[in-house]
Amino acid sequence: MNTLAVIVTYNRCELLGRCIDHLQRQICAPDEILVINNACTDGTVAMLEQRGVHFITQKNVGSAGGWYRGIQHALEHGFEAVWLMDDDGFPDAGALAALEAALVPGVACASSVVVRENEPTRFVFPFPVLDAAGLPVIWGSPRKLPTVASLKAVAPSGTYPFAHLFNGALVSIAAVRQAGNVNRDYFIYGDEVDYFFRLRKVGLVISVLGAVHYHPDVSKRPYNPVKVYYYVKNSLVLNARYFNFVWTRHAMLLTIVLYRMAARNGMGFLISLLVGKQAPAFYSAIVRGLQGKIGKDFNG
Repeated sequence: MNTLAVIVTYNRCELLGRCIDHLQRQICAPDEILVINNACTDGTVAMLEQRGVHFITQKNVGSAGGWYRGIQHALEHGFEAVWLMDDDGFPDAGALAALEAALVPGVACASSVVVRENEPTRFVFPFPVLDAAGLPVIWGSPRKLPTVASLKAVAPSGTYPFAHLFNGALVSIAAVRQAGNVNRDYFIYGDEVDYFFRLRKVGLVISVLGAVHYHPDVSKRPYNPVKVYYYVKNSLVLNARYFNFVWTRHAMLLTIVLYRMAARNGMGFLISLLVGKQAPAFYSAIVRGLQGKIGKDFNG
């Protein structure tokens, strides 16, 4: 299988170098490594030039714009599959071999499972328990599968019909030709969810338990105002576009956002969101999300 590995990066030179190292150590190596440089200013270009790694520099058009450019390169240069990942994670040596074996006809995307690099028995992004329609359940216990063991218990075949894209996701170019490219209007949040559902319309999208991608634990990572804005707005759009029980999910989303802001950024930031300096952007995100508007429009 002719595979292009794509890493999207922005100012994480050291972590990017680590990711490249692990791509070059794959048992089944990708045919080409391409870095999409979203206007880095931290020495990334010099490092890539020194190492002889192919890269494309563009304006910082967010993660969505990075994925779009990488997938477009795969389309234009005759690759059969494109392997997509952020710069702060890295794959296990056997990951690509396991994913290529799983990307059989009828499968649009085979994705790695993303584990905490310092606690690899736990997922960075817990898997949802799915209902009969393949959507995350709202009620019931458990709602999430946080550990490798809990996922293995419900996926004895070694695959699970859900994926957290862009952290070691191998996408069939044949599926891309049917589903289209990533929607750049999501900018920095929600592009992966949108693309998951679009790919699922043309084939199976699965996570492969034998393909492991290591990633820092982000459960305590603070949010900046820009990310809060797009997280809220784009999530509301996605709830209406792809999920059931939309208003219940809207309410749950906003509750989760406020809880996370308090836990990760502190009560001062939460108060600023509700009644202070950040409030106009926060409420604008809610209004625009309910109106279904996507695009790069943050002006806070």
